Amino acid sequence: MSYKELVKKLSYKIDLTIEETQFLFRMIMNSEINDEQISNILINLANKGEVSDEITGGANILREKSLKVTLDMDTLDMCGTGGDGKHTLNISTAASIVLSSMGVNVAKHGNRALTSKSGSADVLEKLSIDILKNPEQVKESINNHQFGFMFAPIYHSAMKNVARVRKKLGKRTIFNLLGPLCNPANAKFQCIGVYSKDLLKTYSKSLIKLGTKKAWVFHSHDGLDEISIFAKTEVVEIHNKTLKNFTIDPKDFLENRYDFIEIVGGDSEYNARKIIELFEGKKSAFLEIVSLNSAAGLIVTNKEANLLSAYKKVKKHILSGSVMKKYRELKI
Repeated sequence: MSYKELVKKLSYKIDLTIEETQFLFRMIMNSEINDEQISNILINLANKGEVSDEITGGANILREKSLKVTLDMDTLDMCGTGGDGKHTLNISTAASIVLSSMGVNVAKHGNRALTSKSGSADVLEKLSIDILKNPEQVKESINNHQFGFMFAPIYHSAMKNVARVRKKLGKRTIFNLLGPLCNPANAKFQCIGVYSKDLLKTYSKSLIKLGTKKAWVFHSHDGLDEISIFAKTEVVEIHNKTLKNFTIDPKDFLENRYDFIEIVGGDSEYNARKIIELFEGKKSAFLEIVSLNSAAGLIVTNKEANLLSAYKKVKKHILSGSVMKKYRELKI
């Protein structure tokens, strides 16, 4: 097995095995190849289309190299792959805080914006929530406040070897897919939005190989890497190593119709302001979409069994002002 052999396979659009991908990713993470060679691998993978074994192999190496947060409880991570190009408000970040206020232990893994105007780290920073906690501090925060944020560059220092390449390429690569699979707290419950319907099955198979207990992977008909309130959302549930497909129709949940423009975000300061308005109980499209995505988190963590009742419960909880109390607890 050599770099040249594997890149040749990729150039012929031949899929790699888990072991072959791990071999290449070790080279990337150990700085054994240069930027041009890394770029070549990423472009060839993207042009061919990444398969489950390649995603799993890459995730294994990133997990192997990362700093770890060791917890004695199962946690939930809610995030998207990014790259849907919709520039929405920070839905999964807001939902993560909502769920922590409902007693769900959330280990949120995230970064600054790469393909959007405001990443989870950017908006949390504007909300005055510490994004630079080390593993012990994250553990303490989850134990005491049910919420901890792990800033990807701190926990995945080997990723600096690809930062320049990713920025230069300026488009989606396999690393967009790997982020949600490399939670340093090894979150066993996950809600993951993906940027393409074609990825649902591929990504779900990788989650099974990586030992996830229960997860929802979803993509909406209007192109969101979130559960949409404007169009149907295709979902794959992973539970006990089995896959189940179903569709969520927002008409079954919402009383009113909303315009997509109402959830389009701006910079991190604007998005933070919208999150505070949400926590204060302002009725809006943002309230609806955060409630629905938070409801998914309750199902995945086995706190609720029915999505409609979970959605109603979350919405009532947000409108009561209870999330604002949690937010004040989390502020620096």
